[in-house]
Amino acid sequence: MVPTAGVPTMGVDRYWRCCVSPAFVDATPVVELAGVWIHEVAHLLRDHHARADRLPAADQRDRVRVNVAQDCEINDDLIADGLALPEGRMEPRLFGLATGGMFESYLSAIPATAPHAPDRGSGARGAPAPGEPAEGAGPGRIGSVEAEALRRQTARAMRAHQRTRGLLPAGWQRWAQELLEPTVDWRRALSGAVREAAAWAGGAVDYTYRRPSRRTPALGGRVVLPSLRRPLPRVAIVVDTSGSMGEDELAAALGEVTGVLLEVGVRGNRVAVPACDADVHAVSRVTSAEQVTLAGGGGTDMRVGIRAALAAAERPNIVVVLTDGYTPWPGETPSCRLIAALIGAGAPQPPGWVETVRVPPRA
Repeated sequence: MVPTAGVPTMGVDRYWRCCVSPAFVDATPVVELAGVWIHEVAHLLRDHHARADRLPAADQRDRVRVNVAQDCEINDDLIADGLALPEGRMEPRLFGLATGGMFESYLSAIPATAPHAPDRGSGARGAPAPGEPAEGAGPGRIGSVEAEALRRQTARAMRAHQRTRGLLPAGWQRWAQELLEPTVDWRRALSGAVREAAAWAGGAVDYTYRRPSRRTPALGGRVVLPSLRRPLPRVAIVVDTSGSMGEDELAAALGEVTGVLLEVGVRGNRVAVPACDADVHAVSRVTSAEQVTLAGGGGTDMRVGIRAALAAAERPNIVVVLTDGYTPWPGETPSCRLIAALIGAGAPQPPGWVETVRVPPRA
């Protein structure tokens, strides 16, 4: 707690210090002070300052609007918990919004200027606020490691409270769930895995006599030196068309083919897409998902598709398998990067040497 006349009410900075106006404390009933205190702590627990830093520049410039959206994210949970808050509090219903949302989703409905909107400090909107202690000064400065430990400790306590009493507001339930069981952005994970594999394959070099080395003339033509070449990575995408893959799963798989093609970015190098269940039924050489030919619908054995991809005349450096996971896998690591995009919530885990990205089912 940092008493200061430089803030009108109460606000937190990104180092978990709370700047408080003594005049505001004197004028506010204790029950409302408790609600405001918990409100300020919620800004820190929900990492609002870091999330504000990730907003587009145009949104970051309108700091009051960001603060109002953040208050809406917090206050609906505090009101549902029966906490008293001062008049003029911001709630989603004031803007015709549903409760339980994230502040990022509220922003577009918040007016550019909002009356009586308090500034909650850099612990909320990210940028330093007037009246806060200097970055490296002041008591009680908390670092990022301790802050994360406090978040996790609070989330575990909330989860335990929910199990025993079942009284936790929905927003706090969601926050604790996401903190303790984070969900990975599978699109980013898949594209990142393919990018890394493509960079790894593209970094390989080999010698070629098709283009002699520039040092060859120095040897008087008696010896021809080879030059080094950097081959473009080749990709095979094995699509599971077995009976256990429903239409939604196949649609998701085909949608990811286009994403993978874009992420590889190998200047028009074509990608092989074998359609496979327990046998390989069709192999397409494609530049877009619409060119993929799907066939099959029987049992499942992705080993057949992987072997067919590796046996091709133009051997791939990267094999991406789009499957629901109900398949046997090769007994040993193939001589390429193997990435499994597992479609569906219950997809079994492949062997540990398979790079795995989980794709949730479509809503």
